[in-house]
Amino acid sequence: MAQKQLKEAFVSNLNGTTLLEISLGFSVAPLCLLCRGLLLILYYLHYGKPLSLRKYNLLLDFVVLISPLLFSCTVLAPVIFCVPPIIAAICAGIFSKICSQRKHDGGVSFRQIVNDFQKTYLDPEYIPSITLFRVYVNVLTSISILAVDFPQYPRRYAKTETYGTGVMDFGVGAFIFCNALVCPEVRQKSCATQPKFSFLTRQFFSIWPLIFLGVGRLVSVKSIEYHEHISEYGVHWNFFFTLAFVRLAASLILTIFPKSKSWIVAMNLAVFYQLILNITSLKMFILHGSNGKDTRVGFLNANREGLLSLFGYLAIYMASVQAGLYLLKRRNSVKEWIEALRSLILVVLVLFLFLHLSQVHIDPVSRRMANLPYCLWVLAHCLTFCIGFVAIDLMLVFTKLLVRGASVPCSWNVLQPAHSSKKHDMETVPAKGESKLLHICLITAIDKNQLLFFLLANVMTGVVNIMVDTIHSKTSFALGVLHLYMFFNCLIMYLLHAKNIVLKFW
Repeated sequence: MAQKQLKEAFVSNLNGTTLLEISLGFSVAPLCLLCRGLLLILYYLHYGKPLSLRKYNLLLDFVVLISPLLFSCTVLAPVIFCVPPIIAAICAGIFSKICSQRKHDGGVSFRQIVNDFQKTYLDPEYIPSITLFRVYVNVLTSISILAVDFPQYPRRYAKTETYGTGVMDFGVGAFIFCNALVCPEVRQKSCATQPKFSFLTRQFFSIWPLIFLGVGRLVSVKSIEYHEHISEYGVHWNFFFTLAFVRLAASLILTIFPKSKSWIVAMNLAVFYQLILNITSLKMFILHGSNGKDTRVGFLNANREGLLSLFGYLAIYMASVQAGLYLLKRRNSVKEWIEALRSLILVVLVLFLFLHLSQVHIDPVSRRMANLPYCLWVLAHCLTFCIGFVAIDLMLVFTKLLVRGASVPCSWNVLQPAHSSKKHDMETVPAKGESKLLHICLITAIDKNQLLFFLLANVMTGVVNIMVDTIHSKTSFALGVLHLYMFFNCLIMYLLHAKNIVLKFW
C-alpha cells in the first residue's frame, strides 16, 4: 500500500470514545492554568517580586500549559482518568504552601479574605475566560492535527467515520463556537451604527482570508497528493470554507432577527435539519451518495458532507452568539460571576439531558452530518469548558487576595472590594507590574495572532508529514517531534508579541 493510502486508512473507519473521557481530558487545560497561576503567586510570595525574565516565562508557560496536553493525548491517554486528580492534588499542595507561608508572614486574616471575596470588584472590561477558551481550543486543535498521524495518539480520539464522539470531532464544532463568541454582533462592533447593507458588505469582505486559505489548502493538498479523509468534508471542501460560509450566513440572519433571540433561530434550525434528515432520504444521500454506492460524481455528490453540514454548524454558531452575549454581559463583582456560573451549570445540565434523549430516541452524534445530537454535544462541552475557565479565574482571584501585590498574566484584574478598610483596599489592588506581565504571557501572545497560529500549525503539520514516516515512529521520537513542533509555533507567536506585531489579513 502506498504511503498516501496508508495514512488515509490510519485515520479512517473510527468510532470515537466516551463523553466522560473527553470531559476528563479537557479538564486538564483549566487545571494546568490554575497550576501555573499558583506557581507564579508562590514565586512572588517567596521572592517578593514577579517572575520577570521573558525566557523563563516562556519556558514555564510551555512546560505547564502545553506539555501536559501533549502527554495527555499520547502516552498518558491510557491513564487519562488519573491525570486531572494528580494535577488537582499538585494545585492543592501549592495552595496549601501559599496559605502556610502567608500565615508565617502575617497579614489580613483568612476569614476576612473569605468574607470579602464575594464583595470583590473585577475589571468588567476584560473577561479572561473567553480568551483562555479560544486560545486553548486553538492549541488543542494544533496538537491534534499532527498528533493524530502518530500511533501514540489513540485512534478513539481521532475524527469518527460516521457516528461517535472523538476529541477531534469536538474540535471542529468548538472552533465555530469560538468564532461566534467574539463576532461583531456579540461585541456590538459597528453593527449597531452601520446600515444593514453596509454591515453585510463589510462582513462579506471580511471572510476573504478564510476563502483564500480554503483555496490555498485545496490547491496544495491536490498538487502534492497529500493524504486526506474524503468523508470529512468531501473532495474539494474544507473547514476554512465551512467557517467562511457559516459566518456570512449568520451575519445575514442576524440582520433579520434580533441577536437576543439567536438561540431560538439555532433551535429551530437544528430541529428542522434533523427532521429533514429523518423523514427524507437526505441522511442516506450524505452517507452513501445519490446512487447509494458512495459516488463522488458532480459537485454536490463530491462535497455533500461539507455542504449539508453547514446547517448544523450554522445552528451551533447562532447558539454560540447567544452564549457570547451572556458571557460578555457587564458584571462587576465576584458575586455576579458566581450567579452566572450557577445559570451556566443549569444550562449545561439541560443540554446534556437533551443530548441523552436525542441519542436514545433520534440518532447518535454525527460530526459528518452535524446533526442535532452533535450540536447539543458541542454546545454542552463548550459551555462546560468555559465554566471551568471562569471557575479557575475566580480561584486565582481569591488566591491573589491572599497575597498582597501578587499578579498572574491573563487573569482578572482585582479591583477594590466594597465595604473594606483602606488597608485592605491596598492589598487587593493589582500590582503595577500586572499590566506589564500580561505582555509576556504565552496565552496573550497566541491570542494576538490566532489565525496565524492555526495557519502555521497546518503548514508545519504538512511539512512534518512529508518529511517523517509518522505511522511507524517510536514513542520517544514522536514526543520529541510533537514538542518541537508546538514549541516552534509558540515561539513564533511569542516573538511576534514581544515585538508588538499583530498580523491581520484584512
